[in-house]
Amino acid sequence: MRTSSDRRAILQALFVTFLWSTSWILIKRGLQEIPPLTFAGLRYAIASTVLLPGLWRRRQEVGALTRAQWVQLAILGLVFYALTQGGQFLTLVHLDAIPFSLILSFTPLLVAASGTIALRELPSRMQWGGIAVTLVGAALYFAPSKPFRGGGLGFALAGLTLSANTISALLGRAVNRRCIASPVVVTTISMGIGAASLLGVGLWTQGLPNLTAMGWGIVLWLAIVNTAFAFTLWNHTLRFLSATESSVINNTMLIQITVLAWIFLGETLGTVEIVGLLAVACGTLLVQLRRSTRSSS
Repeated sequence: MRTSSDRRAILQALFVTFLWSTSWILIKRGLQEIPPLTFAGLRYAIASTVLLPGLWRRRQEVGALTRAQWVQLAILGLVFYALTQGGQFLTLVHLDAIPFSLILSFTPLLVAASGTIALRELPSRMQWGGIAVTLVGAALYFAPSKPFRGGGLGFALAGLTLSANTISALLGRAVNRRCIASPVVVTTISMGIGAASLLGVGLWTQGLPNLTAMGWGIVLWLAIVNTAFAFTLWNHTLRFLSATESSVINNTMLIQITVLAWIFLGETLGTVEIVGLLAVACGTLLVQLRRSTRSSS
């Protein structure tokens, strides 16, 4: 049975995905004046700086971390922030959003398959059914779209981002399930390490352009609200939700991004696309309503 903490974690995770969905609108605007790697590096570097006071208040907890735990947080930071987030920014430059989102929608299936071995979290039949419905819905949603545009580099980057996204979900769940540190400590340290490497590469290869007030506004909002706050809350939810559940909740961004694009960008939906969105929503619900064999016995 679901506990109140589990239900609260589900709502919190959905709220985080809403914030991240708004990021797509802001990122598309920001990429018009900010190089992708520098953009991503600024976002996460500022966010990790905002979180530093919380890290200082927990300095005894930080001091108690073992060398092995530092290595785990460093790997999480490099994969979750430098590779996954940097890959998303970079891929959006070389590949249309529709095929890229479709490729990322396969993350839950890869997480479920990998999680059974890496985390020993075997999805129930209902969860597998929910994952299948989610993926079918994603396929239906993108079926009426125009032919994909983007070169081999774009699809290669999308594939690498998908792999990094899958590994990130597994690593994040593994680190937070062990509760080696509080969500603030996990987020700040891992984000700081990932952001430092990402910003360094961005400034070295792309430089820092002269940003307008709008550009800085986008960067600061993404850093403070959609990153510092959102990622801390997401790490908290990982203590209660499995990697498969978290990944499928994250997949609801397909719906949220589309609705936001319809409201703010004037994009319309066809009948098949609406059916696909509803299928994604139903699939996500099936995963959340699962009852494991051990819990019901």
